[in-house]
Amino acid sequence: MPDRRVEELSGLEDTLSIERELHPGDRQVDAQDRIGPYRLVHSIGEGGMGEVWLAEQHEPVRRRVALKIIKPGMDTKQVVARFESERQALALMDHPAIAKVFDGGTTAEGRPYFVMEYVPGVPITEHSDKHRMSTAERLELFTQVCDGVQHAHQKAVIHRDLKPSNILVSLVDGKAQPKIIDFGIAKATGYRLTEKTLFTELGAVIGTPEYMSPEQADSTGQDVDTRTDVYSLGVVLYQLLTGELPFGSQELRSSGLEELRRKLKETEPPRPSSKLQTLGETAAEVARERNTDPGGLRRQLEGDLDSIVLKSLEKERARRYGTATELAEDIRRHLRHEPVVARPASAGYRIGKYVRRHRMGVGVAAALAALLIVFAAAMTVQTRRTATEAATSKRMSEFLTGMFRISDPSESRGNSVTAREILDRAAKDVEGGLAKEPELQTRMMTTIGSVYSSLGLLRRAEPLLKQALETRRVALGPDDSETLRTADELGTVLLKEGRYPEAEKLMEDTIARLRRALGPENERTLGEMNNLALAYFYQGRLSEAERLHRQILEIRTRRLGPDSPNTLKSANNLAEVYLRENRLQEAEKLLRGVLEGKRRAFGVDHPSTLNTMTNLAILLGEQQRWPECEKLFRETVEAKRRVLGADHPDTLSSTADLGAVLSEQGKVEEGQELIGKAVESARRALGPDHPFTLQATVNLGGSYTRHGRVPEGERMLREALAIYDRKYAQDTPERATTLSELGFAALKQGQADAALGLLEDAVAHGLTPDAWESIETDVGWQPVRGDPRYLRLKASMDDRKKR
Repeated sequence: MPDRRVEELSGLEDTLSIERELHPGDRQVDAQDRIGPYRLVHSIGEGGMGEVWLAEQHEPVRRRVALKIIKPGMDTKQVVARFESERQALALMDHPAIAKVFDGGTTAEGRPYFVMEYVPGVPITEHSDKHRMSTAERLELFTQVCDGVQHAHQKAVIHRDLKPSNILVSLVDGKAQPKIIDFGIAKATGYRLTEKTLFTELGAVIGTPEYMSPEQADSTGQDVDTRTDVYSLGVVLYQLLTGELPFGSQELRSSGLEELRRKLKETEPPRPSSKLQTLGETAAEVARERNTDPGGLRRQLEGDLDSIVLKSLEKERARRYGTATELAEDIRRHLRHEPVVARPASAGYRIGKYVRRHRMGVGVAAALAALLIVFAAAMTVQTRRTATEAATSKRMSEFLTGMFRISDPSESRGNSVTAREILDRAAKDVEGGLAKEPELQTRMMTTIGSVYSSLGLLRRAEPLLKQALETRRVALGPDDSETLRTADELGTVLLKEGRYPEAEKLMEDTIARLRRALGPENERTLGEMNNLALAYFYQGRLSEAERLHRQILEIRTRRLGPDSPNTLKSANNLAEVYLRENRLQEAEKLLRGVLEGKRRAFGVDHPSTLNTMTNLAILLGEQQRWPECEKLFRETVEAKRRVLGADHPDTLSSTADLGAVLSEQGKVEEGQELIGKAVESARRALGPDHPFTLQATVNLGGSYTRHGRVPEGERMLREALAIYDRKYAQDTPERATTLSELGFAALKQGQADAALGLLEDAVAHGLTPDAWESIETDVGWQPVRGDPRYLRLKASMDDRKKR
């Protein structure tokens, strides 16, 4: 079986909306109604194009899920194509405030469906009122939502229908946890699939009127960017603080579409503090739900919060917060009693904020005239810092807006635009457009480089991350947190590219700095230690890799528990070492436990779950349990193509592995075809020198030599060996395997002496015991089994195996 690298990648995280819970009138379905492994329980939502069902999954994991299926007749090629073009972007989202998508596919009739995390929470406004959360607690919860929205914006996905019913909150270990649902699906399909969507004959106006930005309500709804979500967040914040909408539902919906557009474009919403005065007797109840009285609530809203909300709801996008992060940061400044960007920073305002943050210090300063100079200096620094933050936020807003402008009809000229094109446009613009702003430039380079890495586009990621790291080392220093974060991203790319010595050197330096800054058991330190262990593993230094993985697993089990996602990843990686060391029983026991844990923690289609499935399939192949091995590999390859894409390195690796398994069972033609396609795709996507490309080439060359195409196989093997000799260390298992395969090719051509010489070279330079076991069981080596040179090699390998 071929070697496999362990890669923990971010996974598919998205959901489709569940608009309402079950009511007595909802249609019940028979237990026999199934879609794939999912049994439909009852309908929980229906719209113009789709239906949402509560469903049960029993295998391989038991759980309740939400399943959305496109209605018959609506599953056009255009709709399906839109979904597929956005799926890659949706797969990148990995944030605790965004709910997950577990699965997707088509029914026997060809109707697309999606399987999502079933979120049992309630709308954010309902949760906040029920638990009588204070204004500060509501603001803290709301900033988590902003963080989730910003994460999606950085992945080139706009929600376009943010509202309380799409922001559900549940209690996790006694703490409120928001989950944004229906994220990206409007953009993915071009239509909303719920009954609450507003449609027009001129074109689908996507969104909900009460939460819709002025530009979203325009005649096409096409010219929207990240700031349309900021507007909707502003409406949700308004409602959280006052219990009311800036414009009531009856007010917006009763006068027709043109009047709706006019009101959104021209009518200014009242200040939140002023809105309270219009509530009459209701104001007392609203205040009680916020643990205060009407006067106290009004004083809380006056000033900062009035300004923050109204800046979010600006009619002109350029005057709004440009990103969800800007909005969240201004709220956090308010909570820290710092000046907020939304208000004019007059001297009196700044001094008032400073006094509130430092009551005791200012009291002493008032008594000591000498400290007035220090106070004035501190205020100057504070003012400059606030101005710098505001300027940086504004420029980031402008850059992110530019990223999305490619999807504007005036830019795209009517062509569909993919997330990849948006990303490429941003990568091109970041070097020239932000050259005079190195801090913002490096931030965007790191973000874009990370996204490229997740997509497997390593050659695009590396130069961006290298430049960002060099700039940050000079500007911030080598020990700065952001510098180390960029170093971690670059080390991961180097690891994936197979440039192990470079990766190892960078990772060792990063670990030393993280230990000093954060401590030896901090998760960032442990994550970098895990990457270093992988670098050891890929270079065949298994004892070093095992030692480090054991250390990480012990710390994570003790600090996080055995079922933590990071603990499961560590256990997976240790099992991979056992597999390479031919400790198959230990590896299988560990892998099966990890697989069950990951299915519970991540879902069946998460890349991390699929990684463990791959490792288990390889183990089954090592045990020659071919039917089980083939079945598991086919499931894994199908899922990876669906989740990661056909040209992703992880998909290509599993495709080549499946081809090797088929060849082992005598299905030679199908096996060689799969490996050949993997090699061709890898050369195009990764380059001919990439470790995976080389491994797949060796697998294909070995298959050719065993099945009558010896010259062609030998040529491929020699090309691979030349690259190994030019680019990689001499003592690696991969190079040694290539030598043994060349020995077999020589033997097939009657060159026994040359074959034994190549085999001796392989044993001397890192051939693994399990690779030798394959030679021992291969009848093709029978002609030299009695040769003294072969017997000496056998004794040497037997002795190595015992040790």
